[in-house]
Amino acid sequence: MKEKLRIGCGAGFSGDRLEPALILTEQANLDYLILECLAERTIALAQKRKQTDPNQGFDVLLERRITGLLPLLLKNKTRLITNMGAANPLAGAKKILEIAKGLDLKVKVAVVLGDDVFEQIRGTEFSIEGNLPLNSYGKLVSANAYLGAEAILPALQSDATIILTGRVADPSLFLAPMIYEFGWDREDFEKMGQGTVIGHLLECAGQITGGYFADPITKPVPNMDILGHPFVEVSSDGTGVISKVAETGGMITLQTSKEQLFYEVLDPYQYITPDVVADFSKVVLTQIEKDKIHVTGGRGAVKPDSIKVSVGYQGGWIGEGEISYAGANALERAKLAGDIIRKRIGANYKDFKVDYIGLNSLHGSELSKNTQPYEIRLRVVGKAMDKSLALLIGEEVEALYTNGPAGGGGARKYVNEVIGVVSILMARNQIKTQVEILES
Repeated sequence: MKEKLRIGCGAGFSGDRLEPALILTEQANLDYLILECLAERTIALAQKRKQTDPNQGFDVLLERRITGLLPLLLKNKTRLITNMGAANPLAGAKKILEIAKGLDLKVKVAVVLGDDVFEQIRGTEFSIEGNLPLNSYGKLVSANAYLGAEAILPALQSDATIILTGRVADPSLFLAPMIYEFGWDREDFEKMGQGTVIGHLLECAGQITGGYFADPITKPVPNMDILGHPFVEVSSDGTGVISKVAETGGMITLQTSKEQLFYEVLDPYQYITPDVVADFSKVVLTQIEKDKIHVTGGRGAVKPDSIKVSVGYQGGWIGEGEISYAGANALERAKLAGDIIRKRIGANYKDFKVDYIGLNSLHGSELSKNTQPYEIRLRVVGKAMDKSLALLIGEEVEALYTNGPAGGGGARKYVNEVIGVVSILMARNQIKTQVEILES
């Protein structure tokens, strides 16, 4: 049984950079690398890809990430835990074996299954949002339960180099190896709480090293072009020291750590996960060296009886059109263009918006009413259940070239399918997990 464990976070979302994970695996002497690549909308979109092609539905960057990482994982004896399986972990595992064969390498992959509960949620469940019946949201496309660390433990008991999951609660990816390596009792909720704090601090990768924190005037962060990602050396009592690889950019300070600690935390006394109801209120962060934070004080209470399930539904189509105006009277010409579009088609849409990017697209008009910008990007957006109606917005904006105010240029048009997401609760005992082993 280990006394200390090194765990790194090489990705905090699906589109994260590739090289920080390579640097961590090569230089940080890790026992485990975690790639957290799944969000609620991400998995709903992955389910759509799987419906189109049963061999798809795993993370779109899985092939590129694994191709670079696999030789380093094997060389450095680092195990990878990742939710890049998304909506189709088995297909993702088969792709990993294909990559290994192409690299002339041998690898064992443990696949965690059971989060896909789409067939179990039809008919009676209500969403947390407004307590509305699910059938009121239209066509459902996915339903994935947030599994906890317990589902990963059988995979860790194998000697698989890669543990590939679908939807797992973010901190649970980090908590699982702590439970396994330290032999923690899953009913020891103090340790579950402390491990969850560590996982929560690491799960967003570059956020704790200064990425999301940075402001060049008030909160400058050095060398952000080579921003490093964090790793933790965690002890068997659940306390840990969070750091980053030397010579990488960014910084780990009390400020960056505190911002991450409360990221997406509505109630620090009750941060609900599948493993524990964690209490962050007594967490102590101590700067022990440059870019090193000591973490103690996490606590917890009994885990919940219900598990959150993220349900995706087909929410229609978003149509957008953009065009730029610059020079004298740019704002007035952009406003005229917006008025033209609103009068021509605005009444066709329940949700319709005209933005003047650079003036009011983020914070509305009140904060910008005395501003006279030199250039404006007009954006018109509308939502419709019918794709052809969504297409009309971009067509009308493009027609402003010769039918609208003078000087419009750089018109672009887009149409995107909307995947909405709502949440429900499901009894823990309704969710059955299993592990399958594939090897090359």
